[in-house]
Amino acid sequence: MSNIIALNDFNDPRLDVYARLSEAQLLNREHPEEGIFIAESPKVIARALDAGCTPLSVLVEDKHIEGEAKEVLARCGDIPVFSAPFDLLTQLTGFKLTRGLLCAMRRPAALSAEQVCQNARRVAVLENVMNPTNIGAIIRSAAALNIDAVLLTPGCSDPLYRRAIRVSMGTVFQVPWAWLEGDIAQLKELGFKTAAMALSDDSVTIKDKQLLAEEKLAIVLGTEGDGLAEKTIADCDYTVRIPMTHGVDSLNVAAASAVAFWQLANN
Repeated sequence: MSNIIALNDFNDPRLDVYARLSEAQLLNREHPEEGIFIAESPKVIARALDAGCTPLSVLVEDKHIEGEAKEVLARCGDIPVFSAPFDLLTQLTGFKLTRGLLCAMRRPAALSAEQVCQNARRVAVLENVMNPTNIGAIIRSAAALNIDAVLLTPGCSDPLYRRAIRVSMGTVFQVPWAWLEGDIAQLKELGFKTAAMALSDDSVTIKDKQLLAEEKLAIVLGTEGDGLAEKTIADCDYTVRIPMTHGVDSLNVAAASAVAFWQLANN
């Protein structure tokens, strides 16, 4: 059974991970093997545990210890479980906890692009997508719509930022993802044809028969404001557009990803 510790000192340094450390401090770039992430809600924490992530401590609302958090706590071993009433937790964290539960966990070992693409048929590539909400939403769509892996350029937000994890509903622990160290050429070396989602005079629609027939396809999506870099588009095998009506020329990158994944990974 976990070690239940009633909160009585908000300045306790053991609570820094929940209330006072920034995402950059949690990431610990100089020593990534010591990096930490925060998972929120029983379902998300359970998915992290299923993926083999190691829990370090838990912050929980009192009423959930024998309620919604009980099953997850039973899987966490004898780690510290800090508990407090709703009002005190809100004061500490600055926001209402989803299902009254946070868990600090050790970051898993990073995978390489080669590893996550080894048996993949459809992958998503995100270029400089900086909003963690969009990262989480894209990965959730990837999990739901048959995308085998997600690759991110260094300019992207980290999929293990708290908000990205929460928005993804924990699917960041189900869909393999990795940082892309090279450029589009690296994907071609791995056997993929590449499809840049962008508006262009020579773009094809997502219903293009040749595009759909590709054995291995990487779907490349760009940043929220500017879209893909011109060089990225030029280096891709296809430029692909989503047909739209009412004079709308583009979608939010998360919405566009869902449409593209449905069409290109399920036909």
